[in-house]
Amino acid sequence: MQIIRNRQIVDDDFVHVPDGEELPAIGKPIITLARYIKERDQFAGSFGVRISSDKLPSDIPELERVVLIAIEFPRFSDGRGYSVARMLRQRHGFTGELRAVGWVLRDQLYYLERCGFDAFELQAGKPLDSALQAFVEFSVSYQAAADDRRPLYRRR
Repeated sequence: MQIIRNRQIVDDDFVHVPDGEELPAIGKPIITLARYIKERDQFAGSFGVRISSDKLPSDIPELERVVLIAIEFPRFSDGRGYSVARMLRQRHGFTGELRAVGWVLRDQLYYLERCGFDAFELQAGKPLDSALQAFVEFSVSYQAAADDRRPLYRRR
């Protein structure tokens, strides 16, 4: 599967693993938060945790062990994932990969990146090539965000 990571189309080296299934022999696992909480002593190395948009960063134990957090967007009108990403980057200092998964649309990519996301799983069948254009459609932003903490008047 291919994803967008750091504004480039790349092959995904992570594999989503549903609860109750064995970990893959090849690829790094992305497990649910519930599984991580229950079995976290069994995980070492590079792994990711998938959380729903109603969870807070404080719900993730031992955050420093996690290299990827995949935040679910259950529908395009659910904006809670934006807030979770911003809290992870600014309040909790998370430096690993933040990935938007689920109902992720091309029109949201620029704003998701501004909140701290650096990887995106678009819905199956959506063209990744044209989605990259979303990052260059706006040349100036007024507000401070995770990508630049200075508002426009401070950048002049």
